[in-house]
Amino acid sequence: MLWRSVFLKTLREGRVAVLGWGIGMGLMVMAVEASVGSVMGAPGAKQALQSITESFRWAADPVAVTTVGGYATWKLAFTVLMVAIWPIIAATRVLRGAEERGTMDVLLSVPRGRLRVALESVAAIWVNLLAMALLTSLLAYAGGLASNAGFSLADALMFGLNLALACGVFGSLALLIGQFTPQARTASGAAGGLLFVAIVLDMLHRIVPGTTWLSALSPVYYFNLSKPLVPSFGSSPVGLAVLAGASLVLSGAAIALFVRRDVGLGVRMPWSARQPAKRVGAASALAAQSGDWSLRSIYLRAIAAIVAPTLWWTLAVASFAAFTMLATKQMGDQFQQLIQDSPPMRLMLAALGGGAAEVSAQLLSALFIFLPLLVMVFAVTQAGRWAGDEEEGRHDLILATPNSRSRLLLARYSAIATAAVFIAAVTLGVVIAAAAATGLALNAANLVAATLLLVPQCLLMAAIGYLAAGWLGPALESGLLSFLLAFWFFLSFVAPELGWSPVLQKLSAFFYYGTPVTHGVALGNLVIVLGASVLALVLAVLRFRRKDIGRTFG
Repeated sequence: MLWRSVFLKTLREGRVAVLGWGIGMGLMVMAVEASVGSVMGAPGAKQALQSITESFRWAADPVAVTTVGGYATWKLAFTVLMVAIWPIIAATRVLRGAEERGTMDVLLSVPRGRLRVALESVAAIWVNLLAMALLTSLLAYAGGLASNAGFSLADALMFGLNLALACGVFGSLALLIGQFTPQARTASGAAGGLLFVAIVLDMLHRIVPGTTWLSALSPVYYFNLSKPLVPSFGSSPVGLAVLAGASLVLSGAAIALFVRRDVGLGVRMPWSARQPAKRVGAASALAAQSGDWSLRSIYLRAIAAIVAPTLWWTLAVASFAAFTMLATKQMGDQFQQLIQDSPPMRLMLAALGGGAAEVSAQLLSALFIFLPLLVMVFAVTQAGRWAGDEEEGRHDLILATPNSRSRLLLARYSAIATAAVFIAAVTLGVVIAAAAATGLALNAANLVAATLLLVPQCLLMAAIGYLAAGWLGPALESGLLSFLLAFWFFLSFVAPELGWSPVLQKLSAFFYYGTPVTHGVALGNLVIVLGASVLALVLAVLRFRRKDIGRTFG
């Protein structure tokens, strides 16, 4: 029965993601709600919390943060938007991905029109996304009941709806971009980058006065207009309507383009009109290709394949690093005064940024923790590319030549390592320039450490991704790695507030990144990350050497 329609088939394919993301994010919300008692239990803690949330206003507007719902809304801020990763990947796979795999030709070979295929695919994604949001809402409500939060089931359901609509915008955007790109991975990468840009754009008006009009271009701005877990604030009809309208327009435009364009090709733009193909002899074609540097080795070919995404991710990471420097400068003086006036706040900031270091370094250290998150997301995309190439048979072409499986995997991994070094080096240059431009007095050696330590974090996630690809297809692998990132984030920034054992924090890769802006390099942690990377890579090589190419679960 599940295979009788495109809708049911697509619905079935998302069942694991619905359970994983829905329950996982719901448990995270519950954990934050449960942590409120320990956060505000000490004398003067409420005043300190209000002060620190005001200073971290750049992340999210602090509204009723001394309540369970208000604190959860502020604490999770843009973290809940990690759910958007799934609709971005799913939306690019159902149309553009199906064209790449050749399954779209099979679907259209039966009496079933393009419009019906597209509508059923998109409808299934939305049903799965709403089911995911429903699970999150129910768990958030259960956590609220246990913590005497005071919000109703209707409020929790509106929280889930707001989240689904916001994530749906980026899924619809990915669907639209996929009509112009030749590959699904390009569309998902572009949409993921726009998600990051949208988050930063929303932050802008809370840092630079007079830029609300610019932040209003971001879907995240309208997501934050609603705070349903805060009964006194509620949901914004305007925000919900804008998100729903944007999703409808973007999805409608994508479907309209899909119905009219050639299957397997992108939308032809006026400036990209095709020139008549010239006949070229075999000898001439081979001679022309012999000068292509990327064809000289597997490693160079892998480098050529990731040049474009590396440049985009470098721009994203370096821009965010510069943004953190600007934010630190803007809030530094105000933060200094707040810390002097509130001893409890000094303790809370020390837990985030470390010790009695200078205030700017403490704040920058708290912000810099998002840099390893970004480079690990880059590693997730590249691990997904590896799994996707296996699914689409690209590995077979290389392995048909005198190249071993081990050499293929290590060459691809080396290309990611090279990209990680490039991203870290450019980011370092931007950070040094931004520090000089803003006049921040920071330890230069620690800044170098904070940026270069991004490389081991990227290598660890890439190695884990290659290992997971030994058993999982690209969709499940990317979902699993994304969920792992969310779990690590939970262990580092939520679990301590619940009073969980500090030993559990050592299960998170963020723990081993540490606070290099204030404390420099912890050699022991660096050795552990590199050792774990080598172990995962060795296991990935062994698995790849023994497996049947193309046989995966999901």
